[in-house]
Order: sequence, then structure tokens, then C-alpha cells
Amino acid sequence: TVTNDAQKRQKNAVSRRITRDFRKNQRKHLAEYIMAELLHLHSTVSRYYQIISLSICKERLNMEQPIILHSDMNNFYASVECLDNPGLRGKPVAVAGDQEARHGIVLAKNYEAKKYGIVTGDPLWMARQKCPDIILTPPRYERYIEMSQAAHEIYGEYTDKIETFGLDECWLDVTASSRLFGDGKVIADEIRNTIKTELGLTASVGVSYNKIFAKLGSDLKKPDATTVIGQDFKEKIWHLPADMLLYVGRATYLKLLKYGIRTIGDLACSDVHFLERLLGKNGIMLWAFANGLDQSPVSHVHSRRIIKTIGNSTTAPRDLTGAD
Repeated sequence: TVTNDAQKRQKNAVSRRITRDFRKNQRKHLAEYIMAELLHLHSTVSRYYQIISLSICKERLNMEQPIILHSDMNNFYASVECLDNPGLRGKPVAVAGDQEARHGIVLAKNYEAKKYGIVTGDPLWMARQKCPDIILTPPRYERYIEMSQAAHEIYGEYTDKIETFGLDECWLDVTASSRLFGDGKVIADEIRNTIKTELGLTASVGVSYNKIFAKLGSDLKKPDATTVIGQDFKEKIWHLPADMLLYVGRATYLKLLKYGIRTIGDLACSDVHFLERLLGKNGIMLWAFANGLDQSPVSHVHSRRIIKTIGNSTTAPRDLTGAD
């Protein structure tokens, strides 16, 4: 009897152990199943979020369809110098800082200098190495401001919504002017011709329904050209390198390259939450830009940008090795 009771207890213990292991495995498999379903649900919701956001923004764009121009005066500083000094025309010219004061870098160059591979920011010794015959001229900012203001007067004939982006670049919202002057391309061509005739300079103008694509359009064809980027933007720009998009700098582009994001199209088709984890809020912003969803308005001509930081630095004319 004692032996039978012991055998029964042993059998019951084994049975309970098997039951516990079975239930433990059940809970494990159930947890794995629930986790897989949650991940699938998160992925599905993320896709639908992107699709819905894209659809809503597209509907808004189709309803409003603003007309935004971006005007970029070609090689502005160097072009002004060649305009004022006809003897420089046709020769490689660079506007440069004072080499004696160690501000000796290229600030701007003309197309003749660009043919030698000279780029903005090159030290003067490097510019001379690339092109021994290059002509260097000091900057005359008052003259550049004067010519910039003259261009603004031309822009003001078409709209009062003018947002500056440096002395040589501007966004213009001509949506309300299109009934008077024609569509965006017509206005852009008129502005280019007026700048050429009245100022003696050339400009490239991008035309689109948002500021980002208008800026990109002005960069695509130079000099003296109009480029329109409309709802066909996928065919026109998605094959371009992602760093051609405004605010995609070198550091950001290198981060994107690590994950195989090379083109604007790659950026547009990336998961927006992944980009947010990689780049923070800028990731969401750049995803929207690549998908044509920028809706930032063009500022009024009298408005001013909010100054967030002020920097003040200088390069000493000689090496400073001591406290003096």
C-alpha cells in the first residue's frame, strides 16, 4: 500500500510538472504571438498614418494650389563685378576675402572659374593652384545690396509676398497675381528677362506649389533658366541625390547614406518613424519635403525672420600663441 501511494504521488508530480511545462510553453507562445501581432499592427498603423497624411495634404494642395517662385541670381557677387568692370568678362574671376588678414577664401566665382573646379570656400592658394590666371577681387557689399534691392523692386511689381534667402535669392508667392500676369512659368520668364534687361544680370527661377520644390527648381538649371516642378515631381526629382533637398547638409546626408538612403525618392519612401528616430524632428520634416508636403508660407515683404542666435567671430591676422 505504501509503495502504491508513493507511485501515485510520483505519477501525480510528473503529471503536474508536464502540465506546468505545457502551460508555460502555451504562455510563451501566446506572448510571442501577441508581440508579433502588435508589431504587425504598429507597422500597419504607421503605413496608414503615412498614407492618410499624404492624402490629406494632397487634397489641400489640390484645393489651394499655390504658385511659388524661387529666384536665384546666378553667381551674384562675381556677376556684379564683371558687370561693373567689362574687362573681367570672359575671364576666370573670384570674389575673395583679404588674404593678408587671413580671410583668404573664395566667396563667389563666375562660370569661367568654375570650369577649373574652383568652388566657394576654397582657400586662395588652392584657387590659384587650380587656375593660375584667376583674377581675384575684393567684395563690395554695398554694391551687392544696391543690386539686390533693385531686384526686389522688380519682384514687387508682381507680389508683396517676398521672402529673402540671402542677397541673391528670394521666394515669391504669386498665387494672387496669376490672373493678372499669367501662370507661374510666364511670370518667372518675365522676371528673368526684366532682370537681364534692366540689371544686366541673369537669374534662374524655380516654379512649384511649395517653397522647397521651387528652391530645388532654381538649382536644377543654370544660368538663366526657368524650371517647373509640379505634381509630376516623382519623375522629375526623386532620382536626384538627397542632399540636393534644402536642409539636407553633409552630416545629415552621410547619416542617410549609412542606411542606403541615397536619393530624394529613397527619403520619401522611408518609414517616417525611422527617420524621426534617426534625425529627430528634422527627419519628419525632410520626409514631408521629399513627398511634396511642405506648406510653409512665403513671408510678407515687410516681415522679418525671428533671430534665434547671434554669432560674432573673427580670424586674427596672425597666430596668437600667448595671453597677449
